[in-house]
Amino acid sequence: MKEQSLSGDSIHFGWFLAYKFFNSLFLGLSIGAVFILYEPLSPAIFSAGGIGLALATLVIATQYHRIFNPYWFFRLSLSVEFIIFIGVIAVLILPLEKPLALFIYLGYQFTFALGSYLVRCETLLFVDQQRLTQLDIAKQVAYLVGMGASWVAYQILATTFEISSKVVQVTTLHWPLLGIEIAIIVCLICAFRTAR
Repeated sequence: MKEQSLSGDSIHFGWFLAYKFFNSLFLGLSIGAVFILYEPLSPAIFSAGGIGLALATLVIATQYHRIFNPYWFFRLSLSVEFIIFIGVIAVLILPLEKPLALFIYLGYQFTFALGSYLVRCETLLFVDQQRLTQLDIAKQVAYLVGMGASWVAYQILATTFEISSKVVQVTTLHWPLLGIEIAIIVCLICAFRTAR
């Protein structure tokens, strides 16, 4: 994909809508897990992380003139998803100790640092009000479905399977999260690959 001006014509909207749906589904399903994953970290790390996040967001904002195009939008979006993918794999294979918690926290901080940029690009790409409405509805519906599914999953693990360990519950929930993250990456690639 060569560098070009920011335009919704460079992205297949249907695939992008699916990407945003699965992305919000992942967020809704995983939101409760973060509190368990971060448990080994000290409060000082969150303060330092907040400072780092603010500085990273500031640096990214100074580069908008270079990165407001589909070329960088795709690559930075894909980078975010691969970091999340690696984080999901790490939760499934590594013990929940401080190194893993720190890795997950730093990965999320990286994604948050790019968050403002990605949202602004999305708004500039799809200036049509109807498309923005479709995107926002898809995101909110998926987020609600994800949170509801998360609650049901934790209830089933606790009552039906009698799994009381929060760490085991969260780790188990990362199996469907892995499948969703793969779907996110596939939809993102298709959204840009099939663009005319």
